[in-house]
Amino acid sequence: MADRFRNWTALDASARAGKRSGAVAYAQALEPRLHAFVAFRAETSFAPGPLNGLPYAAKDLFFAPDRAPMGGLAAPLPPAPHADVLSRLDAAGGLRIGYTAMTELAYEPSGYNARGRVRNPWNLDRISGGSSSGSAAAVASGSVVVALGSDTGGSLRIPAHACGVTAWKPTHRAVPAHGAMPLAPSLDTVGLLGRSAADMQAPAAALLRTVSETAKPRSAAVLEDVFAATEAPVANACRNGVAALAECGTALVRREGLATIEALDPPLFTIMQAEAARSHSDLLTAGALEPVLAKRLAKGLAIDDDTLSAALASRAQLCAGAIAQLFGDADVLVLPVLPITTPAASLCDPSSAGFDPKTLYALSRWTRFVNLLGFPAVAVPVGHDDRHMPVAMQIIGRPHSDLALLALAVALQERTCWHGLVPHAVADLALVHCADELL
Repeated sequence: MADRFRNWTALDASARAGKRSGAVAYAQALEPRLHAFVAFRAETSFAPGPLNGLPYAAKDLFFAPDRAPMGGLAAPLPPAPHADVLSRLDAAGGLRIGYTAMTELAYEPSGYNARGRVRNPWNLDRISGGSSSGSAAAVASGSVVVALGSDTGGSLRIPAHACGVTAWKPTHRAVPAHGAMPLAPSLDTVGLLGRSAADMQAPAAALLRTVSETAKPRSAAVLEDVFAATEAPVANACRNGVAALAECGTALVRREGLATIEALDPPLFTIMQAEAARSHSDLLTAGALEPVLAKRLAKGLAIDDDTLSAALASRAQLCAGAIAQLFGDADVLVLPVLPITTPAASLCDPSSAGFDPKTLYALSRWTRFVNLLGFPAVAVPVGHDDRHMPVAMQIIGRPHSDLALLALAVALQERTCWHGLVPHAVADLALVHCADELL
């Protein structure tokens, strides 16, 4: 049986038309297994443009003229202006087929929400990652080619790792967040998940509102002590990715970065907790949130404005220091997305007897510092762990090198076969619904 989805960019006109016409039916067929979507759209027309009807989904935190998002909660959020990113993708010829499930207020990295959880299309008993869990599962299963998500501490890159897809976390504010539910505005970033970096280049160009470097990076700093602090099955797969980068002509340098990354946690958590509490104080006061989430948000109310202002003011100096200490002369950083293998869902479920808060905290250990610095990053699949689950490596660039990072990811994926793989738990349905897309 075929085991890979072809890139959208490689499909002929007939295969693209088939993908467009069958996308919703396939996604609906997957729903009993994955719970990836919260709503579908009946629209079949699309504007002329470079995306040429590319089927996409949007994380359920973007406001549309005909729909207020749920934000992972049980009821819609108060109305707000139409999201710029939806307008941009639609105007570029995208075909939005629906809205994907997410964790409550995007404040949870495992994939749980008010309805339960999004299931991982590789193994239904493993987490799908969060908070852009439904978007990652939709892309991995082949329902859509790309999906919009958001990333405040790793919420694009973590589900990309868990579900075996590619993610792009842009430079902070390079993609407009207008019309998106906020979590922590100083950290929030709107980005994409896709089956390949090549399929993400045109949507990314449509979304960017700032000028980006396009020249492919020539050198990468491999953070050796971060690899050493990562579980062996994950680190070993990421070493495959490092070797593939070298085959792309990227010069590798070995550096240490663990102490610098860990020193960025205090200001990061100060900003995240304080801004999240302020963004959703009305919901907190109204008692509209689940007890665990309400307790987490309430911690942010104890952070006074002066402490928050000091943390925000420290960012410029921290960014300069991180470039010197982590990058040196290198163009990009290379490290794993997760320090651990994708955990069982029960370990990340606060209502489960097996819940382990340390596991939940570990999920964003290598991702959240990037949000504090505002740097762009891509996450690319680089193999599988000892439990046959996908592993992703992140490549982090300097500010406004977004398109250059995607170009490097394209070059890497031209030399490897880790992207676009059909996940085990949906392979039977993919064979029926996606025959024209399979290699």
